[in-house]
Amino acid sequence: MTAFSGARRTFHLSDFDFELPAELIAQHPAAERSASRLLDAREPELADRHFYELPDLLQAGDLLIFNDTQVIKARVFGEKSSGGKIELLIERVLDGNEVVAHMKVSKKPAVGGVLHMMGGKKAGGFDAVLMGRWPNEMGALFRLRLDGPHGETPWELMQQHGHIPLPPYIEREQQSGRDPNQAEDEVRYQTVFAKNPGAVAAPTAALHFDDKVLAALEAKGVERASVTLHVGAGTFQPVKTENLKDHQMHSEWYDIPLPTLAALERCRQRGGRVVAVGTTTVRTLESWARTGQLSGDTNIFITPGFPYRVVDMLVTNFHLPKSSLMMLVSAFAGYEHIMDLYKHAVAHQYRFFSYGDSMLLQRKKHIATGEEAQAGSEEPTSAASGAAAA
Repeated sequence: MTAFSGARRTFHLSDFDFELPAELIAQHPAAERSASRLLDAREPELADRHFYELPDLLQAGDLLIFNDTQVIKARVFGEKSSGGKIELLIERVLDGNEVVAHMKVSKKPAVGGVLHMMGGKKAGGFDAVLMGRWPNEMGALFRLRLDGPHGETPWELMQQHGHIPLPPYIEREQQSGRDPNQAEDEVRYQTVFAKNPGAVAAPTAALHFDDKVLAALEAKGVERASVTLHVGAGTFQPVKTENLKDHQMHSEWYDIPLPTLAALERCRQRGGRVVAVGTTTVRTLESWARTGQLSGDTNIFITPGFPYRVVDMLVTNFHLPKSSLMMLVSAFAGYEHIMDLYKHAVAHQYRFFSYGDSMLLQRKKHIATGEEAQAGSEEPTSAASGAAAA
């Protein structure tokens, strides 16, 4: 786990809790993507807007960076040889038709056990052989080898038999096979620019963008670039340790293409602002700034006191209480400001979480502590310039 926290105040898990009425958890997207609401929270004085106003809030020369990951149909239902029901959530595809998955079952099968997914191989579905835990024998995930009737790849089997893995707070009837929302979810729980398959959750801040908003941004002179971070199921897991230093952050794979590094350098040279769309984009860019690695796994855990190096502004949805994402945005815009705007959002009936509304944040000026400075505190310009030239 890579954790960063400030020395001026010690934050605990309970600091990031808030009361959220259940009726504010969005169960369906807005009728139109950009018709969702946008809380303009760049300044202490908050402004209630709509997402289609975003181009008016940015400037020519700014750079918007998206996460172009594509959500895969990673949730698959089946049964053990004994007949017990089982659910797999495939989080990563390995070589040799092997996958890494979460497993939901009353009693875990033994290594070597065969799971019959969607009726099994003989009934038109596929089989999954349990190979062990992952990434080691103490791992929380499971490694399985998939076997389809015609030698299909895991990607093909998921596309044929899987379901979009919606978050646990969105109520659906996926297992029954009679989910009336399936067609809507397959379209709307995916960004309009998704192209790199591998995520089990959408980068939800980007769900608000449609062709009209993208055209308006281009007309305004706002540049666009992309990164890839395959969002894992761990994004929905709340932090459970009151002492944040004890939290084990989940790991996710990311990649930053060279054209995006070049776009970052152009933005800094012209004095523009880097606007991250979603916390996954933030995690990607700030992981690169810390490590210099353009691709790999990151388990960066951002808490108040973290010295941001790349991102100047952030478009993001409203997050779960006590989540690592609440801590990330508090580190970005200031803890008190975030808690105030969440109170405002609840009082003004904003819609929360994946299908909910969004907010626009501006980075709070950060003064590094001695400990942070010792860990390294290059300015964003130097970080972007060095990598873009590499």
